[in-house]
Parts: sequence; structure tokens; C-alpha cells
Amino acid sequence: MTRKNMTKKDIQIFFERLKIQRPSPKTELNYQSHFELLIAVMLSAQATDVSVNKATDKLYPIANTPEAIYAMGVDGLKEYIKTIGLYNAKAENVIKTCKILIEQHQSQVPNTRTALEALPGVGRKTANVVLNTAFGQPVMAVDTHIFRVGNRTGLAIGKDVLEVEQRLIKVIPKAYILDAHHWLILHGRYCCIARKPKCGECIVSDVCRWPDRFEFGANQIT
Repeated sequence: MTRKNMTKKDIQIFFERLKIQRPSPKTELNYQSHFELLIAVMLSAQATDVSVNKATDKLYPIANTPEAIYAMGVDGLKEYIKTIGLYNAKAENVIKTCKILIEQHQSQVPNTRTALEALPGVGRKTANVVLNTAFGQPVMAVDTHIFRVGNRTGLAIGKDVLEVEQRLIKVIPKAYILDAHHWLILHGRYCCIARKPKCGECIVSDVCRWPDRFEFGANQIT
């Protein structure tokens, strides 16, 4: 069955409902500065926010600046993040990133995609998270949750994350674009989950284009 794109009217309803449900959405990563956010997002690749928070809650009171973490060295940093997946590679990238921030950016997190993606371990998704969350830029970071929600609901159908990202930027109303990343990731994390999505509890099930949603008890909302 060919998946249908959500209509402009339904997209408006979709985000109106998500805003009512979560008026002030935010990342579930713990951070208190742009640098802490950057490092947390780098550590979160293929890891849960819960596991990252457990590590950074111990790390940041000891070291939460590029200088302090760089001074720890790779082995020192590993002791704090060894419970996180891929911690060896992540430690290497974080230390290299700290060095670049110190030497090229006056220890500040840059606010451009080009500069962010030049940092070791920072790809397009991580850059988009930082640009959106830290600097309030209207960009869309697409992770596995958002990729699933976009394709499943018909909000943004695409064969890869970049295609979904580009469609989301095109179709999301301007009034909702700044918070859309957080709404979508939280919806995917807690309701539109990969296995047995909670369609019966979903506040946007009536505008969803997923053909199998009624098998999971979706309710029509009037």
C-alpha cells in the first residue's frame, strides 16, 4: 500500500495538538551551557538520554569546559563515560573537539553548521540539535524516532534522514518549527514507538496516514 502524505490542514492540526500536549517541549539531556549540550549530544549517538545523563551528571561537576575536559585526556574521560556505548571512539572525538574549540573558537561552541560539522564526532544530526536547541535556529534534527514518525504518519515521507529532514522543514508551519524537533522526538519516544505504537492513546491518530493504525486501537478524535 502506498503511504499518503498528510494534508496541510492535518499538519496544522497535528502540531496544534502536540503543542497542547507539551506546551514547552525540551530535550531530555541534562545540560547548563552550550558546551555541555554539545558534549551530551555527541555522547548520545546510539545511546539513551538516560545513560548519557547518568554519565554527565558525574562528569560535569568535575569538568564542564573545553579546557577542563581536554586536561583529563582520553583515558581520564573514559572513566566517566565507559557505561555509554562506543565510549572509546566518543572519548577520542570529545577530546579532539575540545582542542579545536580552545584553539579555533575561543572555547565557545560555534553557531554555524559548517563549523560544527568540522568538529570530530559531529555530524549533521548533532549539528542540527545544537543549532536548534542552543541557538534557536529553525533546523530539524532527524533521529530514528523522527524518521519513523515522519514516515509512519505521512507527515514527511522519505527514504533517508536527509529527505525526511528537508520535507519537514518544508511542511511544518513556521509557528511550530522551533519546537518541532522536540515534539516529534518525544512523540516517537513515548507514543509512536517502533513496536506496538500506542495508537489508542495518540492525540493525533485521526490525522495519521498509517494504514495499520486501527489494528492497534486508534481512536477517532472529533
